[in-house]
Amino acid sequence: MSCGEPHETDCSEVLDHLYEFLDHEMPDSDCTKFEVHFEECSPCLEKYGLEQAVKKLVKRCCGSDDVPADLRAKVMGRLDLIRSGQAVPDQDLPVSADRPAEA
Repeated sequence: MSCGEPHETDCSEVLDHLYEFLDHEMPDSDCTKFEVHFEECSPCLEKYGLEQAVKKLVKRCCGSDDVPADLRAKVMGRLDLIRSGQAVPDQDLPVSADRPAEA
């Protein structure tokens, strides 16, 4: 995705780190670069708005359920593999004691 115009921060970099931006998990200097990019690039701004809306919907629907740290780490690890283009293992995530396996 790109508007076809050159940018100081490449569209692929912005999209690869969009969730870090949305979750406020990046340094302020990077946040500033992304904000400048969104002002210049309407396709990336549109993608940002869509992902922000999905995030708000999930938060509203899921309430304040806390995600276990190990599950979050596994999900983030898989996302990193997908973003880098590496093969993602087909093995399922382990089932926790409070969540039964599906038949």
